[in-house]
Amino acid sequence: MIARRIILMMKINLLLGLLFVGSVMAEVHNPLKPVEGFNMDQVERGRYLSRIAGCNDCHTPGYLLAEGNITEEHWLTGDAFGWRGPWGTTYASNLRIFVNALTEDQWLVVAHTLRARPPMPWFNLKTMHDQDLKDIYQFIRYLGPKGEDSPGFLPPEIEPKTPYALFPSPPK
Repeated sequence: MIARRIILMMKINLLLGLLFVGSVMAEVHNPLKPVEGFNMDQVERGRYLSRIAGCNDCHTPGYLLAEGNITEEHWLTGDAFGWRGPWGTTYASNLRIFVNALTEDQWLVVAHTLRARPPMPWFNLKTMHDQDLKDIYQFIRYLGPKGEDSPGFLPPEIEPKTPYALFPSPPK
């Protein structure tokens, strides 16, 4: 009798564990809804790349502090949080407006020739393979335009009116 209870408890624990893992996996990989005119494999890869490349860290409001728990409807809409240093204050642009105004070929040119102020890692963007850039482009186009433009660059002598992070001056 005791052995049967132990076996039953083990089966219940196994079942609960599988249900938990299944729910976590569903949360981690939430397939995007197919939209006509989009190659969904390319869109999914762009989604993955934008996540691991850290695009959301700056270009999605609150993403870092929420540990990534921001719904995709708000992804890549830019931010009014500033990044201030010796160069002045920069703001992460609204990629959903910016990229939707470009053709794929124009996006490739921008990505390969961009030189931006910190903290934008333009040097990493420049080294991405064309296919990766195309996938990111397709994902952003899939999301569609949303939101408003971010604040513009402020020179060093102008104090930002928005919250900002202060970068130290580089060592001399």
